[in-house]
Parts: sequence; C-alpha cells; structure tokens
Amino acid sequence: MGDEVGRQDLMSKPEQKTTHFGFTTVPEAEKAGKVQGVFTNVASKYDIMNDVMSMGIHRVWKDAMMDWLAPRPGQKLLDVAGGTGDISFRFINRAGRAHATVLDITESMLVEGRKRAEADNLASSLDWTVGDAMSLPFEDNTFDVYTISFGIRNVTRPQEALNEAFRVLKPGGRLMVLEFSHIPNDGMQWLYDRYSFNVIPEMGKLIAGDRDSYQYLVESIRNFPDQDTFLDMVKKAGFGNAKFRNLSLGIAALHSGWKI
Repeated sequence: MGDEVGRQDLMSKPEQKTTHFGFTTVPEAEKAGKVQGVFTNVASKYDIMNDVMSMGIHRVWKDAMMDWLAPRPGQKLLDVAGGTGDISFRFINRAGRAHATVLDITESMLVEGRKRAEADNLASSLDWTVGDAMSLPFEDNTFDVYTISFGIRNVTRPQEALNEAFRVLKPGGRLMVLEFSHIPNDGMQWLYDRYSFNVIPEMGKLIAGDRDSYQYLVESIRNFPDQDTFLDMVKKAGFGNAKFRNLSLGIAALHSGWKI
C-alpha cells in the first residue's frame, strides 16, 4: 500500500521544465532572475565591455543592422532587451524623426540608457519600460519595427519572444535580430572559442570586476542555435520573407522577417 501511494505521489507531481543558463541546467522559472542578476552586475560597465570584448566591431555590426533595416521618419520602434539604448539611438538618428520604446528586464540597464539619452538630447524620443520579452506589455499591431540585439539568447524561451514580436508588430512590420552565432568553419570556430573562453571572462574580471557574468555570456553564445535553426524559428513565429546575413564570418548574424 505504501509503495502504491508513493508511486501515485510521484506521478501526480508535474515535471519541472529546465533550460540552459550558460552551461548549467536550471529550472525555467529561475533563468530570468539569474539573467537579471548578470546584467544588474555589469550595467555600469556594459558599453565599455562591449567595445573591449569585440575590439569595437559590435559598432560595425550595429551599423550593418541599421543599413539593412533602413529606418524611416515617423516609425515606431520597439527595442527589446534594449538595455542602454544603443540600437534605439542609432535608429532615431538614422530615421531623423522617430520614436523608440526600449524594453529590458533589468532596470539598472535602462537607468544607464536614460543617462545617455539625456546627455544626447534624445530623451523626448524615447520611452523606457521594464518588461519581459516573452510577455510584452503592449497591444497587438502597435509597432512598425521590432529589434533585439544580443538579447534573445538570454530569453528563457526564444520562440515565445519571437511569437510576441509578431503579435505587437503592425501588418507590414519588420523584425530584426542581431545575435552572436556560429562560424561555418570548424577550425576558425575553435580559435574563436579559445579567445572567448580564455580572454573574455578575464577581461570582465579586470574591467568590470565580474568574471562569472562574462563566463555566462560566453557560454550562452555557444548554446544558441545556429543560423539556419534560428531562421526556422523566425518562420515558425509567422514571419515571411525571412532571411539572415552573416557578419564577420558568422561570429554574429542578422535575421530579418516581415509580418506579411
């Protein structure tokens, strides 16, 4: 009888879903908090570390993103995981007259972004919202453009984030994702991994005083789907004319799609 009750108890307990936090497996419910902790720790040094880690190439990638996106006057941008506003500032400057809503799960990142906006006299063109990419606090068909730059790999369920992107975009709206990806050459990928795992965490320790956060960021890159797999996810969310472009041999990639 006791054994039977024990079996029933085991059967009645719902299976706990897990996900990756870097190379560590964690319950899905814990990932967002852990990611928030990482970016709270690095917020004040985030922009400096981007320059150091990529040797400034992240700026070239973001400019390539704007070239393909071709912002137009009057557009409304939703910049998810927008952090300190780097993409939004570029978008507004390219468009000449536009409005951007920066959404991020980590308030301290948004605080740093507000400081930059005020310094650049862009505060009136920007809103800052604390929120979750998987459950956006916006109505359907609200935005002309949705961007997420180096953020979707930190989302617990990226497919849900893409589904939400489709929901909040207006018909004819554009999705653009910039993310680290995979070099389609094993030898070059091996060399890049050696740099990533041996150098970047030590840079994080030296410049930001936080080795562990940058160790996670490197591990999260390796766990992210390759270009073709992620393209299939974009299509699954409903986007048409979906394509990708490799940047710097595939170290990063741009994925684009339209709400047709």
